[in-house]
This record gives sequence, structure tokens and C-alpha cells, in this order.
Amino acid sequence: MEAQITWYPSPAKINLFLHITGRYDNGYHQLQSLFQLLDVGDEIGFEINKSHHIAIAEQLPGVPEQDNLVYRAAKALQTHAFKNGGCTLHIQKRLPMGGGIGGGSSNAATVLLVLNSLWDCKLSLQELASIGLKLGADVPIFVHGNTAFAEGVGEVLLPISTPQKWYLVATPNISVSTKDIFTSADLSRNTPKIDFKQYSFEKTRNDCQTLVAKTHKEVANLLQWLVHYAPNAQSRMTGTGASVFAVFDAKENADKVLHLLPDCYAGFIAKGVDRSCLHLALGI
Repeated sequence: MEAQITWYPSPAKINLFLHITGRYDNGYHQLQSLFQLLDVGDEIGFEINKSHHIAIAEQLPGVPEQDNLVYRAAKALQTHAFKNGGCTLHIQKRLPMGGGIGGGSSNAATVLLVLNSLWDCKLSLQELASIGLKLGADVPIFVHGNTAFAEGVGEVLLPISTPQKWYLVATPNISVSTKDIFTSADLSRNTPKIDFKQYSFEKTRNDCQTLVAKTHKEVANLLQWLVHYAPNAQSRMTGTGASVFAVFDAKENADKVLHLLPDCYAGFIAKGVDRSCLHLALGI
């Protein structure tokens, strides 16, 4: 009998802005950001078993299984399982690795949320977010599943509703190391904190963008391309890159620019959403 695979969405996010406001004694950065969830992402498939063995069916190139956030998320949750406690995980990647749109963090959150149900762990969202934070600073936003302002290292979240927009997300054929960016001596770390009530896109920025554009010409070229072909759109790098985005009021306008995107870039169109498609699928 062929094993049954159940598939769940693993949505992307973009940082509409990213301010580095300081640094904690442990070296982690204090930040402010606005995490905008998108209706596009990867998919994670689940085969549950009673063997207590966890495996990934499709290995990511250059990523050992035990280093994969999906595997680590399942192992972190396994001790809380009341039944079954084993699984084979399948990953259908659509989001670029190292793009700053949350692919790995979202995958980990999907595993935590789905296995919490399938393994009958009975953990709350806050408990799952605490586990997720140990895996990566961006995991909690996907666990809670709301577009939100963020502070701390990204774990202090204030859910909000944003005006409906469409986003062209484009990525050069490179991967930017988050570690390299956050350990760089050239990174700005003293941006004054803002009052979220006074937020506007135009009055914010991505503090990592200047550094990444300086060290990765492919990102600089893509940002310049967007200025030329989408002059009326608001554009910016997301996270630590390498993906950049442009904001549009209408999907057809975003589609026109996507069709002009040079072949050296990968791109997609997504709608901004207030609630994660995974949470809607799980009914939570």
C-alpha cells in the first residue's frame, strides 16, 4: 500500500522595512520590522509513521539532513509527541534559498504547526513559537501566522492589517549569507526606534540594503532595474537579501513588469495577506 502524503503550504514573507536599532549583550541584533505575509510559498508533505524515525525524502543540495531546519524542527517537537512520533517529510521548493523571504524559517514553522496536530502534541502557538525561536529568529512570525510589526530579535510581534497590495518579488542567481551581513563592521546598527503608529513605507528603509548592494552587484543591478522599469512602484530589498520587491496597487501592473524581467532573475507575483494560508488550512 502506497504511503499517503498530506501537503500543506509554507508561505513566504517580505520585510517591508528592516531597522537595526541596537545589539544585545549576547550579540543578537535588536530590530524593528514589518513582516508582510504573502499568498505564495513552498509546500511541505507529511507521511506519518509509528517508528519514531524522522527523514527528509528530498535532500537539499549542500545541506546535510541534520542541518536542515525542517528536520531540526521535527526533532525539536518529537519529545512532545503523544502518538506516532515519526514522519517522512517532503519539500517542494519554490522560494529561493538565501533570498530573505523566509523559505527555511517558514518550512520549519509549517513542520511545527502540522506535526503538533498530527502527533497530538497539544502545544500552544506561544509554546511552538518558543521552540521555533531556537531554530531561527524568523520562525515565530510564521508560527503565529499574522502580518505583524516586529521588535526584539523578531519575536515580539504586533499583528496588524495592511492595505491589499501586490508584490513583484525578484531574486538574482546568488545567495546572501545572513551571518556575513550581521557580522559585518559596515552594518548600520543605530537606527532610532520608530513608533509603529507613525509607520509609512516612505519614512523607513532596509538597513542591510546598502551593505548588500555594495558587496553583491547583482542585487544593486536588480534594484536599479526596478527603478527603471517600475518607476512608480515602491521597491526595496527584503531581509538580508538577495530578493528584492516592488509594490503595486493592481496585479496587472505587477504582471507587466514581471514579463519584462530579464532571464537572469527569478521572479513571481504574490498578494499580501493578513493571515497565513497555512493557518487558514489548519483552521487555527
